Amino acid sequence: MKTTYFARKEDFPENGKKWRIIDADGIVLGKLAVKVADALRGKDKPTFTHHVDTGDYVIVVNAAKVKLTGAKVDKKIYYHHTGFIGHLRSATASEMLEKHPERVIEAAVSGMLPKNKLRSKFMKKLKVYGGAAHTHEAQKPEKMEIN
Repeated sequence: MKTTYFARKEDFPENGKKWRIIDADGIVLGKLAVKVADALRGKDKPTFTHHVDTGDYVIVVNAAKVKLTGAKVDKKIYYHHTGFIGHLRSATASEMLEKHPERVIEAAVSGMLPKNKLRSKFMKKLKVYGGAAHTHEAQKPEKMEIN
């Protein structure tokens, strides 16, 4: 009788994880977020286990050049609360892409991750940059293609 494989935390040390890089230039935000979330969780590996962090680190460059379909550029609204009474802030997607393009991708990826204690671990492994330059050349990231 076959047994089901369950990965353990000890099987995936932090120094054994790969680094992947994605160029977001001209890619639709939803497609990008799905691929990044799957790579962070490790769903693209045969050793995936839902309760263990089996994923890799992901670097996203050119976040300012990501594409939004339809009228989302003008109609999609991001909300942020400062913590003070009555201080709910809002910004459209076009404003966010101008000021903080990293936050647009981080919000999309965060929404596609499980809502549990692993989400913060996954988000720490995501590095997003608005331009083409990044500071992770020493990790020798592998290029990841999105079809």
